[in-house]
Amino acid sequence: MSEAGYYGSGLLDPRDRGLQYGDGLFETMAVRDGRIPWLAYHLRRLEAGCARLQITPPEVAELRREIAALAAGQSRAIIKLIVTRGVGGRGYRPDPDVPSHRILMRHPWPAYAQRYAQEGIRLRVCRTRLASNPALAGLKHLNRLEQVLARLEWDDDSRYQEGLMLDYQGRVIEGTMTNLFIVRSGCLLTPDLSASGVAGVMREIILETAARKSLSCQMTTLSLPNLAQAEEIFVCNSVVGIWPVIALQRRRYPLGPVTRQLAAAIEACAAGTLKASHYT
Repeated sequence: MSEAGYYGSGLLDPRDRGLQYGDGLFETMAVRDGRIPWLAYHLRRLEAGCARLQITPPEVAELRREIAALAAGQSRAIIKLIVTRGVGGRGYRPDPDVPSHRILMRHPWPAYAQRYAQEGIRLRVCRTRLASNPALAGLKHLNRLEQVLARLEWDDDSRYQEGLMLDYQGRVIEGTMTNLFIVRSGCLLTPDLSASGVAGVMREIILETAARKSLSCQMTTLSLPNLAQAEEIFVCNSVVGIWPVIALQRRRYPLGPVTRQLAAAIEACAAGTLKASHYT
């Protein structure tokens, strides 16, 4: 249950297109000591997503004030921002004159996040597959039914902590709530997301961090046999950071040096000890 919420244009209207059609986007942001690491990345992705969907974006200065108010005084928390196209009548064609609607919610910090970052997780392959749709690929849009169905495949008390999702061609795309990286022959590889999947904020930050460290990195097509040959695997998102994968189905993996190096660098940035611009 959320602890607080702001509604930028009044109470949520049942005619809102976010409810009717999943017509909108969302961002999930970590709060650390009253601030949002990577806030600039989240706002930039939101703006780009609104442009692709032709949704009027929220006014950035006002949005920043609302986010700051929710984050204030919180040592650790999660803020979820939802932007919908707003209220519309029946039918798929939106009214271009209707303003967008935003919802901000604060949630408690998940107790398991740090333990999995330290100990690693076990990953399973989901039966549910991701559809290919280049028009929506990369967007964190409101229709997450594929992820919902995938997450129903295992219980919270299962030995697995995350599920790996493939597309209908058998290509590895992402986790149900994370992006995926593998290390092979000293090179960092992550799935190409030009046809499906969510281009995560932490994925972008890891790619930038790898480049700064002169670590070879490539976005490419990956298959399950590629993962079987990997020396290291990890998953990531902007809330939990990096989770090392210690097992995929029955195949085990070490908590390797590249994963540890990147996790330490990301943690240093999140703690504000490196670039302050990540917060702006």
